[in-house]
Amino acid sequence: MSEAAGIRVALSGAGGQIGAVLRPRLLAAGHVLRSGGGPTALTPLSEAETVTTGDLREADAVDRLLAGTDVLVHMAGTSIEKPLPEVIENNLVALRAVYEGARRHGLRRVVFASSNHAFGMHAVTERLGIDAPFRPDGFYGLSKAWGELMGQMYWDRHGIEGVALRIGSALPRPTEFRHLSTWLGHDDLAQLVLRSIAAAIPGYVAVWGASNNPRSYWDNTAAAAAIGYRPTQSAEDWAEEILAQENPLDPIARTLQGGSFTTIDYTPDAERPRRDG
Repeated sequence: MSEAAGIRVALSGAGGQIGAVLRPRLLAAGHVLRSGGGPTALTPLSEAETVTTGDLREADAVDRLLAGTDVLVHMAGTSIEKPLPEVIENNLVALRAVYEGARRHGLRRVVFASSNHAFGMHAVTERLGIDAPFRPDGFYGLSKAWGELMGQMYWDRHGIEGVALRIGSALPRPTEFRHLSTWLGHDDLAQLVLRSIAAAIPGYVAVWGASNNPRSYWDNTAAAAAIGYRPTQSAEDWAEEILAQENPLDPIARTLQGGSFTTIDYTPDAERPRRDG
């Protein structure tokens, strides 16, 4: 796939926070954009953008979003911990629907918003490579692990290229201690997605979605090189301010990479089944 502008890109989740960051930057890069707002009616930002609405669990909504495009950037879905039925509908059923739509319409690639929460039960003392085992910190993280495996399957079975972006804390700026390790600035987010759309890749790859943070939990060296991602932002620029604040996480959450997600419905050691002998 060429680095040239003018790729026909479908963006799901365009009405969300990340979508709002990506829409103008995808257009500025010269791509032809179809933005799906889900239930949110969007106004095109330029003549190079068309917009759609609809429930991505339904084939007709998927077809409106994907017809005539080359690459899907899939940012739609539930993005925080929620009850399992909601996660299944929005992150599993809808994901399968868009992958089947990608098959129908001959898309070359799906760029998938995975999450660091697929690995959230790893200790903060670990530094994870791209081949680290999944250790989801809840149903949301579990759905992202499933989504990564779906992307691999659709490459192996159907030849649809895939890039899984293991997004950290995508925010305008870091605001708390954990973000010194997990922050993904908006400039770096846009670069990451643009590289994922256009880079030549060997079928299916995963990349940590983080800025150039010295305290990062993740070793992104090889994965970032695979798509030419070179982050320019760093949470360390705010370290002095953040370190002067109290860490808002509870003692257990401070020890695990997923932060506050890890202690939602968490069973303390004293209440777990005993293991005698």
